[in-house]
Amino acid sequence: MNGYKYKNISADTLIKTGVGRVAGVIVNSHTSGKMKLTDSTDGTSGILVNVYTFSTGSQIIKFPEPVIFINGLYASLESTTADITVIYE
Repeated sequence: MNGYKYKNISADTLIKTGVGRVAGVIVNSHTSGKMKLTDSTDGTSGILVNVYTFSTGSQIIKFPEPVIFINGLYASLESTTADITVIYE
């Protein structure tokens, strides 16, 4: 069993504080919009994924290798109403 966890969000959210890795995101539903992941506790710095635009419909966004963050993992949903699940450890 791996150490990955799943957090479902529908607004800007601090996913985790401290060191970890993000493996991907499941987009369950959304209106036209964008997402940004940052290595921070408040979404203001340390861009990991800069403004990913959702394509039509549900989707799975899997990174080729998990992306390491040091300070924390913060997800920002920009110009969208979305239901997403972040996969991290």
